[in-house]
Amino acid sequence: MSAAGRRAFITSVGDLLASWNLPHATGRVYGLLLVTEEATSLDVIAAELQLSKGAVSTAVRQLDSWGLAKVIPQPGSRRLLVEATGGIESLLEASHARARTLIAALRDGEALVNPGPAQDRLRDVIGLFAGYVDVGSQMLERYRS
Repeated sequence: MSAAGRRAFITSVGDLLASWNLPHATGRVYGLLLVTEEATSLDVIAAELQLSKGAVSTAVRQLDSWGLAKVIPQPGSRRLLVEATGGIESLLEASHARARTLIAALRDGEALVNPGPAQDRLRDVIGLFAGYVDVGSQMLERYRS
């Protein structure tokens, strides 16, 4: 991959994740990790992307929480290495966990409203997210087979 192609890819992943309301820097870090052969340090990421170490650290924490990156501690050192995880499977699993938490909270809300439009609306939203989790789980099962 050419240097210009690499930069364009990293920027496009940054743009995509920004459209999901994640910081552009987080997307750029993820893009870089995807095209980097081995686990890399926060310093190397910061230098390549011209970001502060604080911005990189925040981005890595976000990626780790979404299951998109793995932090690898270095024994005897405070230095950490980071690498992208396997891919969309981790993202879907993290998204499903968040959706299940939302579904549980919405179900708690059902008891707070009387039968009518609000209850119908809650049930529609619960159905939407439950359907998303079900379809996504089926897709992951097929992917894993």
